[in-house]
Amino acid sequence: MAEAAEPADETVDWTGRPFSCTDCPHEEMRASGRCVLGRVCVRDRRARRIDRFFTGNPDLAGAYLDAPYFEVRTLAAKHASVFLLPRLMADPDPEVRAMAAMRLPLARVAQMAGDPDRKVRIACAMRLTGAPLLALFADPDYYVRLTVVRRLEPDLLPIATGDPESEVRRTVARRIPLDRLAPLGFDPDPLVRREVAERLPPESLGYLAADPDIRIRHTVAERGDRAVVARLVADPEEAVRLAAAERLQVLEGN
Repeated sequence: MAEAAEPADETVDWTGRPFSCTDCPHEEMRASGRCVLGRVCVRDRRARRIDRFFTGNPDLAGAYLDAPYFEVRTLAAKHASVFLLPRLMADPDPEVRAMAAMRLPLARVAQMAGDPDRKVRIACAMRLTGAPLLALFADPDYYVRLTVVRRLEPDLLPIATGDPESEVRRTVARRIPLDRLAPLGFDPDPLVRREVAERLPPESLGYLAADPDIRIRHTVAERGDRAVVARLVADPEEAVRLAAAERLQVLEGN
């Protein structure tokens, strides 16, 4: 798929000032196409153009880790030798620190787990494993915790069943072992309960047949065993009754 067109005449640096190739230290690279004004350029303010520069010239990335523009430092960190990145753990910009967290060895990443910016802590949660990852479940930011429950071993997920954010609990309901799933059927959020209804074995859905939410009862009608589905053929909602009737026909081999 072709990339979206970029305005070729917009060649301004990160301060908004126009520039040209006349005073560029990489002018000699233009002949080989490794530096193209308005498309592949480390001096441009557009991140895509900077990234193209480092993709084609990764050997130069280390020289830009102290550049004044945070996008340059971030994208240089993406391509530079990992041995040059520890100093970026204290970079003033969270985007730069997050990129460092995505590449540094895990021992270094664990040291960044208390970073004041959520972007960095999310990056840490994407990398860490074991106890350091589990510790991040205490984070005040819901997306950090969501990243944690997406990566934790399923046997550890019961610690997250009472999380205040329903999106976190929904993720738990999708991944938690089946023998620990049933209590989430009493969750106050119907979207969490629907995840439960979609995963429990057919014979275990009886307690959800009287759920106040039509979506949960409809799911039970589609998946339940004969005893459960028979209770739903008289449901007050027509969609549930129809689903129950169709399920009974399947179960009875008709």
